[in-house]
Amino acid sequence: MKKILLLTFLCFTIGTSWSQRSQIIAYMDMEYILENVPEYLEAQNTLDKKVVKWREKLDKEARFIEVLKSDLANEKIILTKDLIEEKEEEITIKQGQLRRLESLYFGPNGDLFSLRKQLVKPIQDRVYNAIQTIAAKKRYDFVFDKSSELVLLYSNKKYDISDLILRAIDRTRSLAEKLADREEKKAPKELNEQQQQLLENKETAAAEKLASKTAKRKAYEEKRKALIAERNAKRALLKEKKEALKKEKKEKKRNKNN
Repeated sequence: MKKILLLTFLCFTIGTSWSQRSQIIAYMDMEYILENVPEYLEAQNTLDKKVVKWREKLDKEARFIEVLKSDLANEKIILTKDLIEEKEEEITIKQGQLRRLESLYFGPNGDLFSLRKQLVKPIQDRVYNAIQTIAAKKRYDFVFDKSSELVLLYSNKKYDISDLILRAIDRTRSLAEKLADREEKKAPKELNEQQQQLLENKETAAAEKLASKTAKRKAYEEKRKALIAERNAKRALLKEKKEALKKEKKEKKRNKNN
């Protein structure tokens, strides 16, 4: 329904203003852009690790509750009414604690929401700022997100500004790095032994971080290529099956006519 309303709105807007001047429209692929921003991949990796850790803790608590229920079911015939009520109350309390813990981690304003906002939102803001800058410079009237709910039945590659946005983000990153280098050069050149050790530790950490990013990017590219190859193989197999079915139908029709 949202797609239909959006398409209707766009058609109406473009149609009513066509007499004034031609509309300039571009599109971008948000998924493609984010997948090629190293900071986003690093943030997503951090989020995934946190989610795994939280899920493990919730599963552990859930298993403990199941053990309590099982023990109560097995011992119920030999327990007094007061002990049964006490154990049932303990289970109820544990279940309430589990629900609160799950809400704390994954609720609307939980830890996952806050952490995603802290890690991902600055990256998304950089993307949106780049889009606005490019749209203003190129005088685009509309910029669509190819990966959103809006279905693009056809798209000409020359109107894809995804790579322009990535280059704008890279320029912003390069400028920030240059400013950081300039500030670093202003620092005193003579360092004492402690400062030298701290600098060496910083350089080692930066090198390890770069190596980790490179490895992650390479692993991602390999995974992406494998998924594309798998998808193409499935499409080819489906096409072969369709062709075989079509051929079989024609053969049956020919035999029937004969």
